[in-house]
Amino acid sequence: MRPRHSRDEILEGALRTALDGGLSQLTYGRVAKHLGINDRVVVYYFPSKEELVAEVLLTVGLQLQATLAPAFERPAADHLELARRTWPVVANEEADPVFALFFEANGLAAAGRAPFDEVVPQLVEAWIAWAAEHVDATPARRRAEAETAIALIDGLVLLRLLAGPAAADRAARRLGVR
Repeated sequence: MRPRHSRDEILEGALRTALDGGLSQLTYGRVAKHLGINDRVVVYYFPSKEELVAEVLLTVGLQLQATLAPAFERPAADHLELARRTWPVVANEEADPVFALFFEANGLAAAGRAPFDEVVPQLVEAWIAWAAEHVDATPARRRAEAETAIALIDGLVLLRLLAGPAAADRAARRLGVR
């Protein structure tokens, strides 16, 4: 007998659960409760919590790339141009919960907590490679510009989440991003 929910539905439920309560609160039981199903159905599709967490983080990364795609329609000259295009897209209330999850994952990775310590560096590396594809420069310079743009945007977004939108906007203007 096949479960009545698909893997994609379970993953979407896990993402909603994480957005509502954070990654540290992501459990089979909470995902099951959110979907109104037995937690064994979640285990059926995601045999380990590490796999569930990794898939949620990958989904977050893919959603962010899809959100940013319009800002990257043409190659940028440098990190500042990448940041200028990115900031209006990420500096809004809809993006805040996704970035809060991302920064929670970063904190858990920095503290050495599995599976975050393995998954997050891979996710960050994938982001750098993706952003580098959108810089018009030599391969070595593309990577450096992508790393710089990501550091700049992540810092501004973290400031936005912790000190508020006004503080982040002031900093973005001072840095030449806005």
